[in-house]
Amino acid sequence: MRRAVITGATGMLGLALTRLLVSEGIEVLAVARPGSGRILNIPADERVRVVECGLENIEELPGIIGVKCDMFFHFAWAGTFGDSRNDMELQTCNIAYSVRAAEAAAKLGCGVFLGAGSQAEYGRKEHPASPQDPAFPENGYGMAKLCAGQMTREVCRRNGVRHVWCRIFSVYGPFDGANTMVMSGINKLLDGVRPAYTSGEQQWDYLYCGDAARAFLLAAEKGKDGSVYCVGSGKTRPLSEYILAIRDAASPGADIGIGEIPYSEKQVMFLCADISSLTADTGFLPQTSFEEGIRKTVESIKNQRSAVSRPGVE
Repeated sequence: MRRAVITGATGMLGLALTRLLVSEGIEVLAVARPGSGRILNIPADERVRVVECGLENIEELPGIIGVKCDMFFHFAWAGTFGDSRNDMELQTCNIAYSVRAAEAAAKLGCGVFLGAGSQAEYGRKEHPASPQDPAFPENGYGMAKLCAGQMTREVCRRNGVRHVWCRIFSVYGPFDGANTMVMSGINKLLDGVRPAYTSGEQQWDYLYCGDAARAFLLAAEKGKDGSVYCVGSGKTRPLSEYILAIRDAASPGADIGIGEIPYSEKQVMFLCADISSLTADTGFLPQTSFEEGIRKTVESIKNQRSAVSRPGVE
């Protein structure tokens, strides 16, 4: 049986990848922050072992896990939203944590280290971003992701571990953060609150988390050493179309305020992943339409709310 380590296992991407790996018969070492309430979201399965270890102690993983592993997926990252994205000290710590994670992967005997990069490494673009495009990040988060990708690649090279860096675009799905456009809109609509948006003219690329998980597994299995891959759907639609699809899934016919919020000073108007190299090297193609993915996400949120409201369930 193959064995994989996932840091950030309680996040949307970590949970989606855990579910996929288990379905493929792969044992998962799900690394989570000690005491996190989100540990309860990790699938209960005999092939899943929860490993409580914070980022600040990531170098202790080999001793805690104690068995040889095959794949290492590094998703854990501190400061992904709001002002924390420009907390330079915090983002610098993330670089060090990523380097230690790559070193831990080598000590665990992993054949591949896959790191979670970000579209923020590019800055603003007016065309689909490809791995060959120059990167000009505009915030500390993007700068740190770019540096972490480069440094972990060198660590892996020195240790004979295959390195793959996935620059993730807009992924959505169950257990996503509450502050994203998708999740905040769904929750407001389910609560009977009228959500407000910009004019929604932005051309955006959204990918369902289940598809993203499959992209990560394919990249880990088939990706070329030292490669950067863009992970997205490879297609754009106006943001207003996504907003209407969210409304139709969560609360059909509800009133929404498109055009009531002004664009920010550095509003990203175009965001799209060029997935051609990912497809060529691994065979990945998205399978889930936005409408289908949103239906699954709304259903998951409703199920979570129902579970919490039942007597005796926390």
